[in-house]
Amino acid sequence: MRDLLILVIRLLVTVANLLRPGGIRALAAESLLLKHQLLSSNRCRQRAPNLTTLDRFVLGVITLFVSPRHIPNLSVILRPATLFKFHKALVDRKYRLLFSSSYPHRKPGPKGPSPALIAAIVEMKLRNPKFGCVRIAQQISHAFSGDLDKDVMRRVLVKHYRHAPGADGPSWLSFIAQCKDSLWSVDPFRCESVLLKSHWVMVVMDVFTRRMIGFSVEHAPIDGVSVCRMFNHATAGQPRPKHISTDHDPLFRFHRWLANLRVLEIEETKSVPYVPDSHPFVERLIGTIRREVLDQMFFWNALDLTRRLEAFRCYYNAQRVQRALGGTTPAQHAGALAPASATFDHYGWRQYCHSLFQIPVAA
Repeated sequence: MRDLLILVIRLLVTVANLLRPGGIRALAAESLLLKHQLLSSNRCRQRAPNLTTLDRFVLGVITLFVSPRHIPNLSVILRPATLFKFHKALVDRKYRLLFSSSYPHRKPGPKGPSPALIAAIVEMKLRNPKFGCVRIAQQISHAFSGDLDKDVMRRVLVKHYRHAPGADGPSWLSFIAQCKDSLWSVDPFRCESVLLKSHWVMVVMDVFTRRMIGFSVEHAPIDGVSVCRMFNHATAGQPRPKHISTDHDPLFRFHRWLANLRVLEIEETKSVPYVPDSHPFVERLIGTIRREVLDQMFFWNALDLTRRLEAFRCYYNAQRVQRALGGTTPAQHAGALAPASATFDHYGWRQYCHSLFQIPVAA
């Protein structure tokens, strides 16, 4: 009798659910949802059902017709991992909307560089394609008296600058030694003219200030007399140092060269044999001259080469900033006054080495 009463009550509840608005559709949807979950569970492996795209689509459509309070009782194959993935997707979507450039509302955090600074960075890169991020940051800080980070340069150039293939500048070499004042480095190197005539160039630099003291050009071949003449010409008008650093080149073994140093009262210091890294500063300077001047233009004769190297020496000492000097120029490190600071609203460009380099200056 009790079982019959329970059956009658369930029958009345079912009839009431069928007679209410949407009752037939809800009941059919619940039955179809449970049946589909049973079919999916039969295809499962040992751990979890292997749902296909069609299964997910059917389950999503059927839940639209089921009452929201019945969904927790019907979700028998929903795993906790699915909830975590859904939550992670919502979190990613939230921060994508907050920090994406297409988000219409005001975004939190710093606003980034000003349009005037971006224009100056891009224009400097266009005028000097071989300048890297560190070089541009230091050069703009030197011209506009500001403190800029190389990462800001990198982000601006990635977003606003499109360079031509093969226009990347050379990478910087790290300096490996610290030297004292009154030490000059001397080293010769050979280069070829457009007519394939060999020329020797002797470069003299101050290791402490990184200044290019001078240079001298001679036709090949050269001997001890030529080496002395080149050194005296490169250092003419400059106070003599107490020490000079040379490598083990046979040109520095001539008796005339050693006698010339004794007359000038200069002590010679030799680098480690067969180790170019022990003579890093002048080797770095020679590499800079080759990459930034000799590899970018031809020269006809010794006089033409001298004019080009003299123009580069003026640019190198007065305008070219260096990382080892804290973003300043060799002339400033030697005691020269800093140039007038420019502003992003009013500045100009000055050309050096026949438009090979263009630097922003105060207008």
